[in-house]
Amino acid sequence: MRQYQFAGIIPARYASKRFPGKPLALIGGRTMVRRVYEQISRSVDLVYVATDDTRIFDEVRRFGGNAVMTSAEHQSGTDRCAEAAEKITRETGEKFDVVINIQGDEPFIMPGQIELLKSCFASGDTGIATLIRKCRPEEDLFNPNQPKVIIDSEGNAIYFSRTAIPYIRDHEPGQWSYMHVFYKHVGLYAYTLDALKSITGLPVSKLEKAESLEQNRWLENGFRIRTALTDFESIGVDTPEDLKRAISHLEHFK
Repeated sequence: MRQYQFAGIIPARYASKRFPGKPLALIGGRTMVRRVYEQISRSVDLVYVATDDTRIFDEVRRFGGNAVMTSAEHQSGTDRCAEAAEKITRETGEKFDVVINIQGDEPFIMPGQIELLKSCFASGDTGIATLIRKCRPEEDLFNPNQPKVIIDSEGNAIYFSRTAIPYIRDHEPGQWSYMHVFYKHVGLYAYTLDALKSITGLPVSKLEKAESLEQNRWLENGFRIRTALTDFESIGVDTPEDLKRAISHLEHFK
């Protein structure tokens, strides 16, 4: 079994359309980016925030974290992680094999989820991994903001979609969740350095554009995405309303 060295990278932009300055929003007296950083540090020894804004950079350095400045032109967190990984190695000499991409708006990410993602690389033949979870029957299966995924018999992703997949023939949509196990995508990724370099060099694909889901570009170009099943879905913060929900959740969070 190959032993990998992992690095956690948190892409964090200031200029979010729906919530400008989101990484610096306060949750229980701590900035969101700090909460994400501290949660990840419970499972990964080397953690960096990759940002294009000096305000976020300065905040990370203020609480004692590692940060690296990256281009403001990146179209995805994956692209930002690729630049950050290269700069970290070049500027610090730190050695690692796998980058874990943790969104900067997941203040309640659980260390167990990171360990689960890391376990996908135990076999030594995984290039990309992500997490999924089973949909509950009472959930809105048709919410396009919650991507779904279908997997093969070995747990590798076949396709990601914003619609409900697969289509359940001869049954009303309201009954689909009772007729089949559907999976929702949990937006955590990990990539070997080789895989990360390769996928960020690919042009935007047709399926990626159609769904606005970058992981379909990787599948369309023949990359395998290993999935691991989690029971926990953390609270993501995309809007000020989500922030209120996160703050109310804080009293229940350990």
